[in-house]
Amino acid sequence: MSNRPELKVDDEQGFIKFFKSLPTEGSETIRIFNRGDYYTAHGEDASFIARTVYKTTSVLRQLGRNDHTGLPSVTMTVTVFRNFLREALFRLGKRIEVWESTGRMQWKVGKQASPGNLQDIEDELGGQIDAAPIMLAVKVSAKASEARNVGVCFADASVRELGVSEFLDNDLYSNLESLLIQLGVKECLIQVDKSNKDIEISKLKAIIDSCGIAVSERPITDFGTKDIEQDLARILKDEAASGALPQTDLKLAMGSAAALIKYLGILHDPSNFGQYQLYQHDLAQFMKLDSSALKALNLMPGPRDGSKTMSLFGLLNNCKTAVGTRLLAQWLKQPLMSKDEIERRQMLVESFVEDTELRQTMQEEHLRSIPDLYRLAKRFQKKMANLEDVVRAYQVVIRLPGFIGTLEGVMDDKYKDILDDAYTLKIREYSESLSKLQEMVETTVDLDAMDRHEFIIKPEFDDSLRIIRKNLDKLKYDMEKESQSVSDDLDQELDKKLFLENHRTHGWCLRLTRTEAACIRNKKRYLECSTQKNGVYFTTNALQSMRREHDQLSENYNRTQSSLVNEVVSVAASYCPVIELLAGVLAHLDVIVSFAHVSVHAPTAYTKPKMHERGTGDTILKEARHPCMEMQDDIQFITNDVSLIRKKSEFLIITGPNMGGKSTYIRQIGVIALMAQIGCFVPCTTAELTIFDCILARVGASDSQLKGVSTFMAEMLETANILKSATSESLIIIDELGRGTSTYDGFGLAWAISEHIVKEIGAFSMFATHFHELTALADEFPQVSNLHVVAHIGDGPQSDGKGDKREVTLLYKVEDGVCDQSFGIHVAELVRFPEKVVNMAKRKADELEDFTGKHENDAVKVKREDVEDGSTMLKELLKTWKSQCESEGLKGDDMVARMKELVMADKKLLDSPFFQSVKAL
Repeated sequence: MSNRPELKVDDEQGFIKFFKSLPTEGSETIRIFNRGDYYTAHGEDASFIARTVYKTTSVLRQLGRNDHTGLPSVTMTVTVFRNFLREALFRLGKRIEVWESTGRMQWKVGKQASPGNLQDIEDELGGQIDAAPIMLAVKVSAKASEARNVGVCFADASVRELGVSEFLDNDLYSNLESLLIQLGVKECLIQVDKSNKDIEISKLKAIIDSCGIAVSERPITDFGTKDIEQDLARILKDEAASGALPQTDLKLAMGSAAALIKYLGILHDPSNFGQYQLYQHDLAQFMKLDSSALKALNLMPGPRDGSKTMSLFGLLNNCKTAVGTRLLAQWLKQPLMSKDEIERRQMLVESFVEDTELRQTMQEEHLRSIPDLYRLAKRFQKKMANLEDVVRAYQVVIRLPGFIGTLEGVMDDKYKDILDDAYTLKIREYSESLSKLQEMVETTVDLDAMDRHEFIIKPEFDDSLRIIRKNLDKLKYDMEKESQSVSDDLDQELDKKLFLENHRTHGWCLRLTRTEAACIRNKKRYLECSTQKNGVYFTTNALQSMRREHDQLSENYNRTQSSLVNEVVSVAASYCPVIELLAGVLAHLDVIVSFAHVSVHAPTAYTKPKMHERGTGDTILKEARHPCMEMQDDIQFITNDVSLIRKKSEFLIITGPNMGGKSTYIRQIGVIALMAQIGCFVPCTTAELTIFDCILARVGASDSQLKGVSTFMAEMLETANILKSATSESLIIIDELGRGTSTYDGFGLAWAISEHIVKEIGAFSMFATHFHELTALADEFPQVSNLHVVAHIGDGPQSDGKGDKREVTLLYKVEDGVCDQSFGIHVAELVRFPEKVVNMAKRKADELEDFTGKHENDAVKVKREDVEDGSTMLKELLKTWKSQCESEGLKGDDMVARMKELVMADKKLLDSPFFQSVKAL
């Protein structure tokens, strides 16, 4: 910690008084003070940073006295501050205020940032943003008992678009949850009435929190629609039509738009006027995913993921550009519902799978050199761009002919048309549009100076510049002469052990490697500047004089060229719309090539799946694998077939031992379905799939206790969401259910839920369970099928040499039929439970099996239809018996005798399974 800056504040008491006068913002907002070359935080914020960044409170220092009147404080270098920003915004969901000094004890908020609004601090983050920072505002109207009207507005400020949507939702807000996941929202604004505790707001907060999204509470007044039309008229591209836009009829969405525009401060920045587009988002165009499915399918990286291939995003992310990486994250949360669109993407992937040279050239030569074009365009739009940004745009433009040439070199006619349509024609069009930008840069910018990391206007472009440049060149020649003189004097070879360099602090000076540094000691001619890792920096009086003159001339050059630079930057900014369109095409190309790369380089190559329209066709996978699991070290993955066939095996019940592979089997089906619907190839030898409208999962509630929700309650909430959201076109994944309560309650719930899905919903479903009794569902419904994971049971010697011990080998193979045993005690043995405990467990299990088995065998198992038929016949017989007894006036033994006569005369009743089972009791 020795490199932490020292805490220095001129007027400590004055600052303490100012800080304590600031309004309380709550624990979600961290205030940081910019002290020039370092940053400070104070009070609770300082304690939070000490724990989060430094992992110790020993770094805290007191401003003022060391008592309750003092102020705990902490300092951060620029690097530590930037690392903290990433941690606080991306992982912890905090909001940041950076305060700047405006004079003695005068401070104001210079920059603000939150997970969904990174505009002010993009430079500090250094472009390290994996996904677009989407912010969403939501307004709800809950009038009916079940239905909820939901209106949202969302934006990624870096691309200047506002999306709106309005839809009906259920009381669990399933559609809103799907939308939050589809968009990859980072921060959500909700309206809060401080005077009224609204139960709907609590529900909303719980759902937003379960998706890992930061919540910002805003007053109801921010959601008012009084000024929304005139606000939209100012920021939308087509001002005249903003009042007549169909989206303005969506009143709830417009309220959300008002809150979002205010929160982002869009109207405060004149560069936003006339720049935004408004569009309506259709929730139904993409597959729905809930937060449980997101976790079950391991879609995005988790905090504990050891390798990048542990998440689907990490596995598929072979993108070479920042824009491609962000688009991949978006596609994973927005699987397509259109068969034509899916097959179009598949065809593009196939073209790069089949042509190895095309794929490698795109990745290694072309895409690798593309900067973050959306961020670049944003710098121009915000008037923050400089000549270096112009040169970066130019470097992209001159690379476009390489893209075009490579794509035109594709010889296979099967793929040529689709590649032309998706990429070649568009890139050629944008290249032609940007040719004038290329021309301007080549005419005005000194491209040779780029090698020296200088970004300047050509000296030939202006007489004053030409004169200054001539003097600078002469000075450079003189400095090189002086360095040669030093080389001769010290007997150190120039450019091998002695270097003339332009240091960012010392300017033009000389550097000797550290091993040779002793040769300048005690020589008056040489003045040491500093010693660093790469050597000793020093100068001479002559060189120092030349350096001062060089700095002055460079300053004059920059001052003289500033108006020309502004003009060049301004012209380059006018090309932003084309740069953004180009960014979209190159991002698409990058993701498609990444899919092809992963498909080819998997341990066993992926295959192109055949897709069926929604609601038609079956899902049949041959030798399916889990794409992430097979990539982990020391794993030889066992493949399995999958058959989800309508009316025959719609509902799969999978039984088998713990750790036998049930969870992997059902989850890999969900992962493969999702991969197919984003247009990627899938890990099977052959595959055909129907298009699913949503994937719904119930797979565990590990973090719910921390939020005050019991495991069983979380289980029931997730299952309620499935029952309310699923349709016959959904895919349902249930990994254990009902184990958080008593065995009988749990089994009753599991049976009832399964039967409801089979009879009422009719969705393709997979249910991994330890309730072996659940497999009886297959006797009642032909569309239910039983599978089990195979375990080999052999005999081995006991550890003490007495008798034999049951040895279980898990084969991870899924086969038809039921597993009639549990292997919980085997798992206990694997983790080395004490032998006494294991033996007692076996004894107790055997006792219980004897008890339940005896009673089960006492009764004949009867189907439900037989019970119903037998009950009906018995009711008819009882009616006949009653009427005969009344009409004939029979009493006592005569009534019993008549009952026996009637029963013995009814052959059908005597032969019925129901009667046989009653008799057996």
